[in-house]
Amino acid sequence: MARIVLNISDKQRKLSLSSVSEAPLLPNITLFLGLVIPTYYLVISLTVCFSLAWVYLRAPRMQLSRSIALDLSLIIMVASFVGSRMFHVFYENFDHYAEAPLKILYFWEGGFVYYGGAIFSALAVAIYLYFKAPKNFECYFDLFAPVMSLAYILGRSACFLAGCCYGESCELPWAVDGRHPTQLYAMIFELGTLILILGLEKTPLKSRRPQVLKKEGAVFYVWIFLHALGRLIMEQFRDDFRGANLGLSISSWISVFVMLLGFFMLVKKPIPKGK
Repeated sequence: MARIVLNISDKQRKLSLSSVSEAPLLPNITLFLGLVIPTYYLVISLTVCFSLAWVYLRAPRMQLSRSIALDLSLIIMVASFVGSRMFHVFYENFDHYAEAPLKILYFWEGGFVYYGGAIFSALAVAIYLYFKAPKNFECYFDLFAPVMSLAYILGRSACFLAGCCYGESCELPWAVDGRHPTQLYAMIFELGTLILILGLEKTPLKSRRPQVLKKEGAVFYVWIFLHALGRLIMEQFRDDFRGANLGLSISSWISVFVMLLGFFMLVKKPIPKGK
């Protein structure tokens, strides 16, 4: 039987995705009928499916509209895809795409930036909720916080298997291919974050929580603070292309801003009466 391969050549990978290491652990996975697909895209696809299922189950439990929750899921998927791709094109590899603009559409060759997708999707979600559910704005943020956290963990596992987003050279016992396994660092930190926000979510608003956390949106704001902190830590060990050096990488500066935003929203937002 003919072997079907959906793969990325070394030349294409080096041109479009400057953050790929020389030795990915598991670049491709063989499925049924001889179908071979990139591990990264398989893991991301499964992550999307699992995230949708979790959102579908969580919405009614939190007394929120399942329809709006699924609309938001679609908005996040599309905006994240476009934003992460555009950030890569205009920030990481502009000269390459300026010479061949049509290659912007060759997304299967790789080339996505996490924070680009996060920024685009956050803006799109905020606009949608402003018009569709302004009274439950932050409740929907809380709905998605653990889902996004788990999606990030699974996404970093895809990076680890594909060999992208790698760390600096080191000789530590846990080094992978002689480098800091920054993807695993991010996964471990985010797993701790996920456990913490799930515990916070199960703690009633009216009791046990610290006063500053007795508000809608608290779960989400705690998540973005800790998530950005984990990203800031990981950035210190990264060795792939990090953009202009302004004392810290661009991603590090974004992380600092997100941490400040999360802290500000926790401290400044008035606590609703009766909570």
